[in-house]
Amino acid sequence: MSVFFLLCTACQREEKFPVEPVIEFISLEKIDDNTGVDHRATLSFHFQDGDGDVGLDATDTDTPFDTASTYYYNCFIHYYKKVGGQYQLVEFDGITFNQRIPRLSKEDSESIEGVIRINLDINSFDYSTPTDTIKYSLYIVDRALHESNTIETTELVVHKR
Repeated sequence: MSVFFLLCTACQREEKFPVEPVIEFISLEKIDDNTGVDHRATLSFHFQDGDGDVGLDATDTDTPFDTASTYYYNCFIHYYKKVGGQYQLVEFDGITFNQRIPRLSKEDSESIEGVIRINLDINSFDYSTPTDTIKYSLYIVDRALHESNTIETTELVVHKR
């Protein structure tokens, strides 16, 4: 459903970051496909990790990263829709916005930072109104199962027809 685009810089500095990943929202921007209907957006956020253990290889499928585990995914994304002026969490049967970030560093124990960009489907599958206002919250988990802080995106008006 979604594709990752990564830009990562390994930093060999004297200053180390915490071993728990830290993330910071950058942007949520619609991808214009010239149809007048919004289907996808790019979510960008900055990350730092003090020991470089962010991301999973395709071969990381043993417990706790197996397909039956919560930690098969390492980027947990929640979808919110504005209803009556308040945001409500929306869950879709059989659809997840969670992602599996690929391994970002060849070496554990090095501080890394960079920008992660994720393309997301933004259609709410509710066609009763011409637009929706949505936002996301997210956090990431490293291979040591350290959770980052949780961030929220800005709101986005989605045109559905």
